[in-house]
Amino acid sequence: MTRPQLLVFDVNETLSDLAPMAQRFTDIGAPGELAKAWFASTLRDGFALSVVGVNPEFAGLARDAARTLLAAQSLTLDLDAAVDHVMAGFTELRPHPDVAEGLAALADLGIRLVTLSNGATGVAEKLLTDAGLRDRFERLLSVVDAPAWKPAELAYRYAVSTCGVEAGDAMLVAVHPWDLDGAARAGLRTAWVDRGGAPYPRSFTEPEVRAADLVDLARQLT
Repeated sequence: MTRPQLLVFDVNETLSDLAPMAQRFTDIGAPGELAKAWFASTLRDGFALSVVGVNPEFAGLARDAARTLLAAQSLTLDLDAAVDHVMAGFTELRPHPDVAEGLAALADLGIRLVTLSNGATGVAEKLLTDAGLRDRFERLLSVVDAPAWKPAELAYRYAVSTCGVEAGDAMLVAVHPWDLDGAARAGLRTAWVDRGGAPYPRSFTEPEVRAADLVDLARQLT
């Protein structure tokens, strides 16, 4: 396997650990499992708006999704305060335990590292800066400038064009099969970080690399 020149990292769930968001929901009297439904609803609405030519703001969609889900719950706070509590948690997430070691190993290989998120650049900036990992990345990119959400081809083309490489010299690293499928269709190589242990969906393009975490990815690219 030839080593890619550029690794393009998804941020939410790939680098950041969303597990603490469940506590944000239980804090306000809602079931913790709503955290997964909330994140999935935010992505769904972003995809839907992208299809019709709108490039929505992630935070606005996330706030709307939280309000819709929480309106049906018996909360310990009023609805506006409950939504604020959930949204605050999203900006206080930390990277998965393997991320620091994995990024160091990948950087040691001389591969360029960037991010590409459907969220705002500021979220990735805070996540990585707070963890002392910001200097591992050459650029932090967002679909705000793409101008379309992943998995639209425009999003990946924007990333490789900004970084000055051909699509085939870049590899997307993500936990989401829909993201990897979009990148593959745009001509990028792909690496699936299988954090959940679930089977890879047969409907999506198979990833070139399957890794348990970023440390394993670095080992395979060595």
